[in-house]
Amino acid sequence: MLEAGDIGMEYAIAAIIVLIVIYALFIFPTQWLKVERIRHDAGLGIKMLQISDLHVEKIRISAALIKRLIETESPSYIFITGDITQNGSALPKARRYLEAVASCGIPVYAVLGNHDHRLKPHHKAELEQMLLDTGIRLLNNECFDAGPFQLVGIDDYGSKKSRPEQAFQHVDPAKPVIVLTHDPNLVLHLNYRYAYLMAGHFHGMQFHVPFLFRYIRKGKLAADGIIKGLHENRYGVFYISKGISQAGPNARFLIRSEVTVHQL
Repeated sequence: MLEAGDIGMEYAIAAIIVLIVIYALFIFPTQWLKVERIRHDAGLGIKMLQISDLHVEKIRISAALIKRLIETESPSYIFITGDITQNGSALPKARRYLEAVASCGIPVYAVLGNHDHRLKPHHKAELEQMLLDTGIRLLNNECFDAGPFQLVGIDDYGSKKSRPEQAFQHVDPAKPVIVLTHDPNLVLHLNYRYAYLMAGHFHGMQFHVPFLFRYIRKGKLAADGIIKGLHENRYGVFYISKGISQAGPNARFLIRSEVTVHQL
């Protein structure tokens, strides 16, 4: 016959096991960074590193780890595809991450995401100034000639900030175009050819539950199951990152945090 102390010990062990399982399934994937490697022959011979959805108020990947990864990979360019933070109080932490990325001496370009646009106007202005101060160029519906290719940064589609016509206004059609944006639903409304497009926003669903995006509104692309990885339409090839951090619940299920290395 079990005594009260034995029963209490069994409950304690069961509780510990449950906590370990919860940690392994939902928290550990947010700490175990995956370097996703994508090869697409765009004829550029360039390595590019994409960081998407930093959400610094919830990130569990350290700035030091990101810096070491950049130094190890030594890409030619770094792209930040939106959602740095939506919290004004997290801006000092955002600065630490942006400084870590920019300190590697590699050109860094960024676009804003829907969460960035939720900042109060003075906090959003502070974020934009922070990008400038750290040497990260914010592309706000504009084109930049990077030499072997043209970089087009288009503001967030879901926030109704996208201006593709403005962004492509000075594009040379004879040169390859790489597009940076946050919400990949933009590709359904982008009527310009591009060699490659990088986006984020969906977090790879964050919780790998079948049909989840039929009930959580993330746009037509997500509803059709196009939520991560490499895809193509008649205008070009596009990649959707699973993101490095989380929105909503600070957890992931069967989806690891990601930084993407693109060989183009």
